[in-house]
Amino acid sequence: MSDQGLYDQVAAKTLSESLHLQKGETLTIETWSNGLPLAKRFLLEARRLGAAAILLLEDEPTYIEGLSLTPKDALGKMGRHEYGLLAGSDAYVFIPGPPIGAYAPKLNRQAVADSTRYNASWYEAARKAKLRGARLPFGFVGPDYSKLVGKKPEEIARNQLKAALVDLKSLGARGRAISERMQDGEVAMLRTGKEKLEFSLKGEVVVEDGVVDSSDVESGENVTYIPPGLVSKQVDPSSATGSLSISPAVTRLGLLKDARLQFKGGKLIKWQSKGSRGLLAELIEAVEPEKRALSLVTIGLNPSMKYENGQDRMVAGAVSVSGFGFSGIVRKGSLSLAGKPLVQQGRLPK
Repeated sequence: MSDQGLYDQVAAKTLSESLHLQKGETLTIETWSNGLPLAKRFLLEARRLGAAAILLLEDEPTYIEGLSLTPKDALGKMGRHEYGLLAGSDAYVFIPGPPIGAYAPKLNRQAVADSTRYNASWYEAARKAKLRGARLPFGFVGPDYSKLVGKKPEEIARNQLKAALVDLKSLGARGRAISERMQDGEVAMLRTGKEKLEFSLKGEVVVEDGVVDSSDVESGENVTYIPPGLVSKQVDPSSATGSLSISPAVTRLGLLKDARLQFKGGKLIKWQSKGSRGLLAELIEAVEPEKRALSLVTIGLNPSMKYENGQDRMVAGAVSVSGFGFSGIVRKGSLSLAGKPLVQQGRLPK
């Protein structure tokens, strides 16, 4: 399949199945330079559907140059015209750029934080506008990320876009079935080899199924990821006890080759790595000791997503844990509730 053919399929599926774009509705497409070829196909598909669509471009070199020119008190703020654009949009498609990704060596983390501090207000405005949104994180992938995993950027992007064509109905059904079992108070056991970590579930559960329907809009979960595919559940931060091994993962500081984490009374008390000792220490020590706790667990659902393609947490059978400085991926772990498996050695039970 040619890239244009793949782009056309992703655009058509996202607008029709994920965002339910209708004739006469309004669509805003925001893209960075690397996502422009796909964004154009979204624009054409929207017009084919009879929607009124506009395309916004964030040019990557100009964005980076502008950071040094913008007064600090104006950096990262949205203008009232941008809020007006959200209020006037029925649907929104966002394709980000590598400079604001999780691994962005072109900008230091403070520059990224300062230039994107509008983030919370953007989502709040999107919720108030009740728009239906989709984010395509393949746009985060650039040459720096690809070097870490030894792949070409276009190979990674292509895998993410193919994973966007997954059957959303079956994905959502499986996600909801899993989420129904992840009730507050349930005690979970995560095994990685001979190690085991026990923790209690408590808090919000979210199913990322790639569809934004009326219930998502009303609940404020009105922006989905494309490709989709995970269930996340909050964890009682005082509950984690035991240890686990983390698989290789790209972090904001680079590639974490391996890690072993030990928890007691909810807190991370010990960490070690054979291949990324300094990197692991820097990630964790950036978090205050009393806040180094397991707070979220996710289960990947997407059968078409593959590891080392920018969205490891979406891979079917992946278990992700976070809340202590980074998100750690477990590729071949087993996660169970009351002895009944949710994930078995990195696979979802049939």
